[in-house]
Amino acid sequence: MKKAIVVGGAGFIGSTLADELISRGINTTIIDNLSTGKESNINPKAEFFKLGIHDTSIEKLQSIMEGADVVFHLAALARVQPSIENPVEYNEVNITGTLNVLLAAHRAKEKRVVYSASSSAYGDATIFPTPETHSINPLSPYGLQKLVGEQYCKMFSEVYGLDTCSLRYFNVYGERMNLEGAYCLVMGIFAKQMLNNEPLNITNDGEQRRDFTYVGDVVEANILAATHSNELKGEVFNIGNGNDYSVNEVADAFGGEKKYGEKRLEPFKTLADNSKAKNILGWDPQGDLLPWIQKYKKDLGIWKK
Repeated sequence: MKKAIVVGGAGFIGSTLADELISRGINTTIIDNLSTGKESNINPKAEFFKLGIHDTSIEKLQSIMEGADVVFHLAALARVQPSIENPVEYNEVNITGTLNVLLAAHRAKEKRVVYSASSSAYGDATIFPTPETHSINPLSPYGLQKLVGEQYCKMFSEVYGLDTCSLRYFNVYGERMNLEGAYCLVMGIFAKQMLNNEPLNITNDGEQRRDFTYVGDVVEANILAATHSNELKGEVFNIGNGNDYSVNEVADAFGGEKKYGEKRLEPFKTLADNSKAKNILGWDPQGDLLPWIQKYKKDLGIWKK
């Protein structure tokens, strides 16, 4: 891999991936409209195009992708609850945008597209750890849209000959995660509340469990998928750490006062069977959530709070 396109490369995961590609000497181009990504995340060594994938012409996207080896497609409007409130906007970005990326990549004769999918495709899973063969039942527009993106990837492999694969992420955390706004995940919310000396707001009873996956491991999975020697032909891989923690356990690690009250429809448990990614891609996640939280608290200056 000599040249890579990172779509969504100003976001939390995308910018971390772009930095790693650049550190490995790979010519890296970022496409992002900065609607949720941050300009400060963009590596100055990357070529940058401020564009939205849902409202930019296929021809423009194709011209940017010409000569690249792989497209990493991470751009999306994320999170379940905002997608319920704004399903049409989410559909445009997450489905139309993905179709545009795939068509542009096909016309640019890319070798592979690595698509960032979501474990939300499973809905309320009944088998744990959950394998890729588990039935799919998204519980939100976001979950459905990310699943449609997977299916588009597989179809492009079968019909157009564009090699693709989809990585189903399980609750990604790391140093650049958002601390505020609609796209903030539970650890970002807790960190912000700790910084503001506020109680930690916990939905439902806090006993819901999540498989939390470190961003560095997600980046490595992307690179392994991009450089795999055989065609992947639309294959789907779980990218999850393979263990889970309750929201209460995460709150206890932060150490703040807990506050319960809000009720929300959400899966009770997520836990990845990651054996397929390990066996085929050679992926070996190293992240360890609870020690990371202690380091993160020190970095944010909330160690003693």
